[in-house]
Amino acid sequence: MSLTVSYASLFVSAFLAATILPAYSEVLLGTLVTQNYALGWLWFWATLGNTLGSVVNGVIGRQVDRFKEKRWFPVSERQLERARARFIRHGQWSLLFAWLPIIGDPLTLIAGIMRVPWLNFVVLVAVGKSIRYALVIGVVLGATSGPFTFPG
Repeated sequence: MSLTVSYASLFVSAFLAATILPAYSEVLLGTLVTQNYALGWLWFWATLGNTLGSVVNGVIGRQVDRFKEKRWFPVSERQLERARARFIRHGQWSLLFAWLPIIGDPLTLIAGIMRVPWLNFVVLVAVGKSIRYALVIGVVLGATSGPFTFPG
């Protein structure tokens, strides 16, 4: 795979993983780490793609009030109110955990509904996701470098 295709594939995989679509960017990231791609670029493209995918969730969240009265809308008003109350209780700082499976995507959607300012949204989500991808890279490197021994 060429460098451009590899990094683009990682970006797309990370982007889709942050949306409601079932995608897992960690597997591709781990594979590329073991193939000696530039770690900084892998971290950058994974973080950027996953953060922008969360921004899409935030944009969708900002549109929820337009559609919540439609019959096809998948969430009840009661569920929305409970989600809003939870977000208010935990605040914007909870966006640092937008990388978590199961709760991360709904969290960014609710942040959009709550109209968290974009700068706060992007910075908090990006920080959490960048730490996550750095840890994934570190785990893969640790797992592929052989057993750890103490010096001396």
